[in-house]
Amino acid sequence: MLCLKAHAKINWTLDILGRRDDGYHIMDMLMQSVDMHDTLTIEQAEELTLEGTTHQLNAAHDTDELSSGVVTYDEKNLVYRAAKLLKDRYNVKTGARMLLEKCIPSGAGMGGGSADAAAALRGLNQLWNLQLSDKELLKIGLSLGADIPFMLTGGLARVGGIGEEITTLSPAPLLWLVMLQPCGGLSTKEVFTAFDALDPVNIRRPRTEDAQVALLSGDINRLGKAMDNVLEGVSIPVRPAIAQAANALEECGAVRGMMTGSGSVVYGIFEKEDDACRTCAEMQILSEKNGWGQVWVTHTISQAWG
Repeated sequence: MLCLKAHAKINWTLDILGRRDDGYHIMDMLMQSVDMHDTLTIEQAEELTLEGTTHQLNAAHDTDELSSGVVTYDEKNLVYRAAKLLKDRYNVKTGARMLLEKCIPSGAGMGGGSADAAAALRGLNQLWNLQLSDKELLKIGLSLGADIPFMLTGGLARVGGIGEEITTLSPAPLLWLVMLQPCGGLSTKEVFTAFDALDPVNIRRPRTEDAQVALLSGDINRLGKAMDNVLEGVSIPVRPAIAQAANALEECGAVRGMMTGSGSVVYGIFEKEDDACRTCAEMQILSEKNGWGQVWVTHTISQAWG
């Protein structure tokens, strides 16, 4: 039996440089793994099955068409799809019983589904003794989703292309994060479509190179000034609570408050755990008042595997 932690991620920066002829967006991002994780348990079995439990963080109730759906543990789940792909491609005669314990919220921009798929690829590669290299796993992961190559790598990285160009960076800082999902989840497809309709002149972009230097040198104030996420500009008009929560985090002491990925989770940055915990308590009061949902504390990590 194997038990793997599927760590979530945050975007320190997210920029979109263009769009390929096939419709995929060309990205430039700083991403880092965080301690928050799902857990995937895998053991040998005759058939391929997936079961799951969800520890749902209480995001604000929202019922419009962009709200995230309930996680399902069927053949549409990325874990099952990753497992089925490996089984079929490499003619695996046995199966596996997979149990997924979900803690990462869905529709969050934290890569939960991609992290789970990465854990499945790594775990089944070992369980079935496929002896696939990291390069081969990254290629398979990319065919399932653009975030999966980073999730297979983890740590701190500069990510480009459509997600396949990964430059691992070190030293990866340990920073404390206060996080909340103040509204219903966002549809990644809808967010990117809205971004494509923007006038490039009106896009507020991150200074990714400056943010990278700041991270590696431990200059948190410089990092806060260089960070940005180009998808906030199209997400906030649909979900005003994103901006409200980010501003509240900064007013409570965060160096910077920002949305991660395509949303809708917002996080605030802190150097010290005590400051993060104090702000978390303050934000819980604000969250109850505004109907924003649960608030929690986590921290960045330097590696996601091993």
